[in-house]
Amino acid sequence: MSTSRTDPVRTMTARGSKTTNRAKRVDVRDWLGGIRFSGFMAIMLGLVVLAVFVLVPSIGTYLEQRQRIASLQEAVAVSQKEVDRLEAERDRWTDANYIASQARERLYYVKPGEVVYLVDNDLDESLLPLGRGPVSDKVEKTSVNWMTKALRSVTESGLAQSVAVTDEAANTPEPGEQTDSPTP
Repeated sequence: MSTSRTDPVRTMTARGSKTTNRAKRVDVRDWLGGIRFSGFMAIMLGLVVLAVFVLVPSIGTYLEQRQRIASLQEAVAVSQKEVDRLEAERDRWTDANYIASQARERLYYVKPGEVVYLVDNDLDESLLPLGRGPVSDKVEKTSVNWMTKALRSVTESGLAQSVAVTDEAANTPEPGEQTDSPTP
């Protein structure tokens, strides 16, 4: 093998790029001219177009139904979790110890002989209403505009975060509630 021989492809490329470009190009007119359009081809093309028009809405309906089924299955799973939670709670209520603990926590029931201590003012400091300063021993005369004081009282009560129950309000019976003493 000698290196003096030249490669015909390289020679062709070196001579001019026009010949190689023409050889690589495909004439579309010649290719389309070779296709014969017959009656059978027209029928088949019509069947393909008809199949597309028939199947596209069906596929859309199928995909929509699959999405609906998936969302309904998810809703069923959520409902089943809720049912399981409620059944577990129902099973807890069949236990006498659980019922006793709930009566103690919610209704403050105690067994005979027990002493219960309730912690008062166990709220967070940020939830408590603003406190007043210490009470002084001196009697002072203040000049207060009663109209401004009444307006401030109304606005503060409307914006209060928590409600303080006074002893008098706690002892007043609800309307329609039976009392031990007759009312005058």
